[in-house]
Amino acid sequence: MNDRFGFAFDFDLDELAPADAASEEAVERFWSGDLTALSQHHTTPNGSHSFVVAHDQSATWGVPGAAQVMAIAVARDLTRFTYTLETSHHATVSFAQAWLVERGCPPEKIAKIHDGVMEPTDDLTVWVERQIRESGTRYEVLDSHTSDSDPCETWTLTHDSSAAQAPIRVFHEEWDNAASTYMMREGAFADVGAARAWLDDRSGPLPEPPEYSDHNGAVVRARIARIALARSAGASATPKASLDATRTPPVGPVQRPVQGRLL
Repeated sequence: MNDRFGFAFDFDLDELAPADAASEEAVERFWSGDLTALSQHHTTPNGSHSFVVAHDQSATWGVPGAAQVMAIAVARDLTRFTYTLETSHHATVSFAQAWLVERGCPPEKIAKIHDGVMEPTDDLTVWVERQIRESGTRYEVLDSHTSDSDPCETWTLTHDSSAAQAPIRVFHEEWDNAASTYMMREGAFADVGAARAWLDDRSGPLPEPPEYSDHNGAVVRARIARIALARSAGASATPKASLDATRTPPVGPVQRPVQGRLL
C-alpha cells in the first residue's frame, strides 16, 4: 500500500489461509500498490482485525464515474490460521467508514483522516459525515457518481429508512481544490425520479431535508454547535457554518489532475 503519509499497511497474511472462497477471490484480485491509506484501525493485542479506508487510484482510470474510495476489512482467526478479507468501493469516505463500522470497527477509531488530505469546509459537513458514518443500515445506496473534472464532485443517491418525509436522500460532495477543502450537503426528494432530475439539470439549490426546519431543527443545530465547539478547541483554521449554510452556494471548484481528488 502506498506510504505517502508515512502510514504503510501490511495485511500480514503470509502465514494464513483464506477461510472461504470469497476471501480467496478477494485477495487474488487485490492490488495494494494502487491504494493510499486515508485512515485505519487495528485491534489489539493480537491484531485479529484490521479496518482501512483508502483511495484507489486504479478507479480513476477505469469506468467514468466509478467510486474511488475503498473500504477494506480483514478478520484473522489466529487459532485456525485463517483470514477473511472483504472490500467495498464507495463514492465518499463517510460511506466507506459506515461500511466498516457495520463490520465491527468502532466509529471513533476510523473517523480520523490522516493529515494532508482535503479538510471539511464547515461544521455542517462534519455533522453530515458523522451522521452517515454512524447510520448503520439506515441508508440504502441506490447509485453514486464521482467526477474529477468540472464540477469536481461526488454524489450518492440513497433511500433513508428513517425518513418520515422525502425518503430519497442525495449526499452531494463538492471540492474546492484551490483551498484543499470539500463541502458535503444532504438533499431530500419524494422519489428517485425527482432526485435524478435535480442531478441532471441542477436548476435550483439542493432541497434540504424537512427535519432541518421542523421541530427537530433545534436538535440538528445543537449537534452542529457541539461540533463547532470541539473544532474550535482544536484551533481549526477552517470557517464555521450554521445549518443555514445549506442555502449558501459552495465555492466553485478548480479543475486539477485526478490524483488531487482526495489527496
